[in-house]
Amino acid sequence: MLKQFDEMLGDLAMPPLDLHPRRFGRVTACDGGLIEASGLSVPIGGLCRIYDGKRTMLTAEVIGFRNGRTMMMMLGDSVLLRPGVPVRPEGRPGMLPVGRAYLGRAVDGLGRPIDGGAALHCTAEWPAGGTRSGALDRASVREPFDTGIRTINALTTLGVGQRVGIMAGSGVGKSVLIDMIAAGAEADVVVVGLIGERAREVSDFVERHMTGEAARRTAVVAVPADHAANLRLRGALLATSLAEHFRAQGAKVLLIQDSLTRIAHAAREIGILLGEPGAARGYPPSALSTITKLVERAGNSAESGGSITAVYTVLADGDDQNDPVVDTARSILDGHIVLSRELAQRGQYPAIDVGASLSRVMSDVVPPEQNALARSFRALVSGYESNRDLVLMGAYRAGADPVIDRGIALQPKISAFLSQTSGEHISLSQAQDELRQLIANDE
Repeated sequence: MLKQFDEMLGDLAMPPLDLHPRRFGRVTACDGGLIEASGLSVPIGGLCRIYDGKRTMLTAEVIGFRNGRTMMMMLGDSVLLRPGVPVRPEGRPGMLPVGRAYLGRAVDGLGRPIDGGAALHCTAEWPAGGTRSGALDRASVREPFDTGIRTINALTTLGVGQRVGIMAGSGVGKSVLIDMIAAGAEADVVVVGLIGERAREVSDFVERHMTGEAARRTAVVAVPADHAANLRLRGALLATSLAEHFRAQGAKVLLIQDSLTRIAHAAREIGILLGEPGAARGYPPSALSTITKLVERAGNSAESGGSITAVYTVLADGDDQNDPVVDTARSILDGHIVLSRELAQRGQYPAIDVGASLSRVMSDVVPPEQNALARSFRALVSGYESNRDLVLMGAYRAGADPVIDRGIALQPKISAFLSQTSGEHISLSQAQDELRQLIANDE
């Protein structure tokens, strides 16, 4: 009760008055979404309001400087923009509003509600770029994280504070898999960033997850694909800042970002507008470094005892696992779960390619027995898949390889083990028991 009164008194406290004169500038040019304004002194990341002299008020974000001019990018449509209109800075540059008011709500990249509810009132702020800590201040991953997915819990076990990517082409089941993880994972707070996805998917996700008891621990930041690139990037930063805020309070946070590729696309658009040359397949260096900076903000905190377990979806354009974004994500993340289009076409959901998936912390969070069972399971799946065509044609001679023989005999049970319906939840202990029954009892 006393804590609630403290929060109320804190909200009522008046901030110090700013008596400095407010400067304003004027729009001088607009070219391909890049706006130039004169007379401003606003740092990069600051927001500005553009007034057209009528009722319309546009919002833009500062992205750079050139020849004494401030370069900005619209956070919305620029069809009403006119030369010479005044531009005024707004808010605190580089800071984002955070707080428990986001729980149970769905907002856009600026923190404005999109669920039809009242405006959010948050007095706390968090740096948009995060608070950098030393490498030794990041606690190690030692505790297993329950996702509710049998295949992940048993064969690529995740840890609390791990960063993992779900990599696949379009239409293979990434969205369904993160739906299952968001519904079944054990976490104090779930922060979901739906960046650059279809508006229909945003509506469906909010309808499924923002009702009942689950809504009290879930915050959704959604910026669909038709929004401006800097607003999409700002949405990803807001979701990560929210997760960092709750981690600083000692909470066990699950951060889901869908998708890391769309975030890289947004950073690419901004880099190209600023004249940065494209490098790997048109991605400027700043676009790929944006991924690294965003991912490195997740993890365990030794200071607060909180954690951010991050799950990022990565769209492999054209099913190319060597795409620059996929390759960059795979090199910086603590593990990756690869979804196979071939397995999806066979009707296996989730279509997780066990042989290609990896959790770099699994050996630190599970007992040696489960590690051995998982290796045995991978050997059976790999032996069968590499000789599947020969088996189906009848060209394989039984007895030539004991591992393949065993994989053929257990194939119906293996397929059943790897499949799971969307509403089914398999705990860590249950997944380990089922793996033990499948492998150990058959030896």
